[in-house]
Amino acid sequence: MRGDRFLLGAEESKARISSPGGTITRHPCLIGDTPCSLLEFSYMFRSKLAFLLLPALALFAGPATAATESIVFGMGCFWGAEKRMSQVEGVRNVEAGYAGGDAEKVDYRDVLTTEQAIRRGDTDQRNHAEVVKVTYDPSETSLERVLAAFWQNHDPTQANRQGNDVGSNYRSAIYTTDSSQRRVAERTRDVYQRALTAAGFGRITTEIAPLRHYNRAEEYHQNYLEKNPNGYCGLGGTGVDYPGSDESSAANHPRLDAADLNKNRQLVVFESEHCPFCEQFKRDVLSEWRADVPVARTDHPRPPEGWTLAKALFATPTIVLFEDGREVARYTGYQGDEKRFWQWLGQQTLTEEQRRIAFEQGTERAFSGSHLDETRPGTFVDPITGAALFRSDSKFKSQSGWPSFFQPVEGAITLHEDDSHGMTRTEVRSSSSGIHLGHVFHDGPPPTGKRFCINGDVLRFVPDEAETGSGD
Repeated sequence: MRGDRFLLGAEESKARISSPGGTITRHPCLIGDTPCSLLEFSYMFRSKLAFLLLPALALFAGPATAATESIVFGMGCFWGAEKRMSQVEGVRNVEAGYAGGDAEKVDYRDVLTTEQAIRRGDTDQRNHAEVVKVTYDPSETSLERVLAAFWQNHDPTQANRQGNDVGSNYRSAIYTTDSSQRRVAERTRDVYQRALTAAGFGRITTEIAPLRHYNRAEEYHQNYLEKNPNGYCGLGGTGVDYPGSDESSAANHPRLDAADLNKNRQLVVFESEHCPFCEQFKRDVLSEWRADVPVARTDHPRPPEGWTLAKALFATPTIVLFEDGREVARYTGYQGDEKRFWQWLGQQTLTEEQRRIAFEQGTERAFSGSHLDETRPGTFVDPITGAALFRSDSKFKSQSGWPSFFQPVEGAITLHEDDSHGMTRTEVRSSSSGIHLGHVFHDGPPPTGKRFCINGDVLRFVPDEAETGSGD
């Protein structure tokens, strides 16, 4: 048989063995004194070979890999979800992907295109959700603990959205691999629903379904925030703890106490852990806060008890302005542009006339503005940032009808060419907020010979401490 010959290697390997019936040809192997068939020889050869190779195979194989399990979650943008879930104890790997849609194979562009078609009404196809596949070690954590982290780290009451990320591709979802996962998912949903209801939240809209059509996301989406530390920072949910959770947001990050805040007007900076832009905002803006509006920081995603947000938060840092305990404005996503933030705050806190001057390069009527006759020792500051602009000892009477100074505080202003109104002048702006202050002319007194002609309505006067104390 040609196959048997090939197995043994060559027909010449046959041997001649004597027997009572004459000379027969056998394959050259014996089991005891009995000639063996080709099949027996093959079995014996493989067994001995395996015996000899086992130690070497064990050496290269190394220690056995512990068994892991996986479950797939939709939590809105998968960048933040990946980062959040990777911090859960016992989680071995988190992978960004797409799942739950009708198409078998998709990429990022396909998901966006399908979502646009859905919004136009051009298709009734079920779109994929941005998801993360969470692989965990059951010997170190339980599925319930992983699910508790899922519930706590996003808002499951928002249908087809998370914060400002709107669309069915941002839906809350749990995609299971077997019926036991589904039962645990549904049980934890019911537990968390009771906690949400008690906290005043609505119904959970999370889709719980068998996993289908999972696609791993493109490589640039994997570990996105690790590769792009200045990227989007997810906020971390409703602030309602999963009952019995080891990761209690209430314990780790308690809510602000309304008694410690100014109910009339208060800024609150909502931050999160491991948020580079939160740290940058603290360095750039909060480290030397001198603005007239008090500010407080919190890692808890909910306002003080009795205070209300206009809508859910979705990224950090988010700076919210409250008046009378209610949100009136917010600034989301600080990315290092200080002047942009200060101008936002000025739009909320300045009067209409101040905004006209500050942001539209307006000019108050001569002899109508503030501080024209202010002579007390002190400092004239930016009305938004509180940064010092001019000292009172550099102020002089120019008879021009506007507060005039011969010298600014060092570094307080910037100068810009101004050709408006058919004139060539030099505009003066605040270096901290970038708002328009006035103009500078070369007809002032010594020692500078300059006259900084400033709109009084965009100055705030802060008396020296000695002056303030003498009036108490």
